[in-house]
Amino acid sequence: MSELRWDPIYGRWVVLAVNRSNRPRAFVSESGDGDAEDCPFCEFHEDQTPRELFAIRDDDPTSPHPWRVRVVDNKYPALTLTVATAPDWLPKVTATDELRDYTSCAGVGSHEVIIESPTHVCRNSEMTADQLRDVLAAYQARLNVLREDPRIRCAVIFKNVGAPAGATLEHVHSQLIALPFVPPLFAAELQGAQRYYELHGQSVFQAMLEKERHSGQRVVSENERFVVFCPYASRTPYEMWVMARAAGSHFEAADAASLDDLASSLHDALCRLDEVLDRPAYNYVIHSGPFDTQNLQHYHWYVEVVPRVTKIAGFEWASGCAINVVAPEVAAQRLRSVSRA
Repeated sequence: MSELRWDPIYGRWVVLAVNRSNRPRAFVSESGDGDAEDCPFCEFHEDQTPRELFAIRDDDPTSPHPWRVRVVDNKYPALTLTVATAPDWLPKVTATDELRDYTSCAGVGSHEVIIESPTHVCRNSEMTADQLRDVLAAYQARLNVLREDPRIRCAVIFKNVGAPAGATLEHVHSQLIALPFVPPLFAAELQGAQRYYELHGQSVFQAMLEKERHSGQRVVSENERFVVFCPYASRTPYEMWVMARAAGSHFEAADAASLDDLASSLHDALCRLDEVLDRPAYNYVIHSGPFDTQNLQHYHWYVEVVPRVTKIAGFEWASGCAINVVAPEVAAQRLRSVSRA
């Protein structure tokens, strides 16, 4: 059973999930040449995964594949929904509360794995944009189910590619962790966006998009509905944001046309990244509004792509400040220069 523990100094929750130390170190290679024979995420190995929560399957009965995307419980979950209820006080604890005893509670939440392809491929650049669109649809489906659970306030969707980014299995997959609180970085982002809106009467994200499109220096690509750019204050080399031109605070509310264009933009960005950096390790994260809010005027959902080409060292850990060794203008120019037919 996992546990949530409150840090009274920094005012944040820590997930204590000792069962995750039992995960196998099954990462094989970056080349995609690993043996799929024993991969639990491959088609026809469905009995090797925990229970299926959701799936997208072919309507065509002659299809050789039994499914296109599957969502299953994580075998080593950080949090679980088996806990009956989240304590009423959990979202309300603050760093200013008097510390009489160390505060903790059972680890309520959900930890899911999105298996993105029935065949053994290792990177999204080896898939098609249509396949990635199915993955995005699976994200939306699960978010719309979880937002109905009163114990859950927020969900984080993330992807780890390559050992330096935290991957332990090479078969393309991503994860979703649903939480009974809004995590600190997301909370800080929401608060900063609200302050900007109150001062300027405009979303900071819309202001960023206008500046980036006007300058063009940091824009990597764009289509009818999305812009891909390297943010002005990038924390890592070749960091990219994929952001919708139209306002919207919750990813799960995006319409079908937006999902189509997002799949195209994100797939293109990941292919460019693989070409420029020779298949680097990376993470991506979907930033989206908390479940107990809707139609936030000051917030804008987006996808953040973070290559793992440098290491976090002592200064970064001690200060929380990043050191980026590649200017975003240079990164964007190199990513733009990739020829994409």
